[in-house]
Amino acid sequence: MQHVCLISTEILGWGKSGGYGFVVRMIGSELVKRGFKVSAVIPKPRGVTETRTEIDGIDVRTYPRLAFAQGIDLLREVDADIYHSHEPNLGGWLAMRAMPHRRHIVTNQDPRLLRDWWIELRHPTYSAAQVLKTAAYYENPLTRRSVRAADAVMVPAHFLKQVVARKYGLSFEPTFMPTPIRIPASVEKAPTPTVCYVGRLDRRKRPELFLELASRFPDTRFICIGEAQDAGYDRYLRQRYGGRANLELVGFVDQFTDRRVTEWLAASWVLVNTSAREGLPNTFMEAAGHRCAILSAVDPDGFASRFGWHAAQGDYAAGLAALLEGDLWRSKGEAGFDYVSRHYEVGKAMDRQVELYASLAGGGARR
Repeated sequence: MQHVCLISTEILGWGKSGGYGFVVRMIGSELVKRGFKVSAVIPKPRGVTETRTEIDGIDVRTYPRLAFAQGIDLLREVDADIYHSHEPNLGGWLAMRAMPHRRHIVTNQDPRLLRDWWIELRHPTYSAAQVLKTAAYYENPLTRRSVRAADAVMVPAHFLKQVVARKYGLSFEPTFMPTPIRIPASVEKAPTPTVCYVGRLDRRKRPELFLELASRFPDTRFICIGEAQDAGYDRYLRQRYGGRANLELVGFVDQFTDRRVTEWLAASWVLVNTSAREGLPNTFMEAAGHRCAILSAVDPDGFASRFGWHAAQGDYAAGLAALLEGDLWRSKGEAGFDYVSRHYEVGKAMDRQVELYASLAGGGARR
């Protein structure tokens, strides 16, 4: 039985989590179904006291974020065949230090350049100091070294190949490795216009732009799925925008244990993303898999312009009106569904992931 250790800063369902945590849990749970032994090692989440738990068959272990010696000991104790980092960070370097003769691979989900960190500083989750600490954990010579020494470097979107190659000074282009997305066999759209938002309500995501749309489209149902990591900011948003008849603020929902997320996506006509910056959001593929059109100011891999409306100037109201008029959302949603079904469907995506693991297990010296 092959043993894979997933390395990340989070996993969905244990502490606050976002896109990285979704991918780790999705890949981990699917590997368990395929007979793999799966571990996950993450820094201890904020507000969590336990050091170990099991999620969907994944053995999840934690260490204090800056306790590097403990992290090395823990990664050595896991004793996996393959260590797979999700977004380069110090954890990947610790794994190489702990187990230098095992296989090490990395998926760059959201490589941040200097301008991206500037956006984070302008829209901090908690404070500017927190952003700087986070940046130091991801952007440092040891992390860079771990990427350059990895046995395989991957990205979930084509436009990220050149970004990652330049950022880490690679002599090759990373491999495209799609994020696995579960696609329902069928969906039933709501009879009246329905628009949703799925994700954290953190400042960088600019959720107020979505919430303000509700007052401009009183005959449209708006569903906001998610919560802010900053409890104070979450309360502010709910106090300011709550109570509107056509707006539902449903909070965080664990989509791995609660079917309501897929039911809301199945009913929705349009997914709105208001973030100031993104890689390729997992919610784009999830929404397209449910035949939703995409309305977004970011356009990774041309996702919004091909499968919805690219609000390049922040013209969300104009974009939503255009998508709703004449059922443009339906044809855009169908096009997105076809693309995601061909590339990101969970079975196909996991087949590619497992093929990579098998090729690395075949032997040969590490790079």
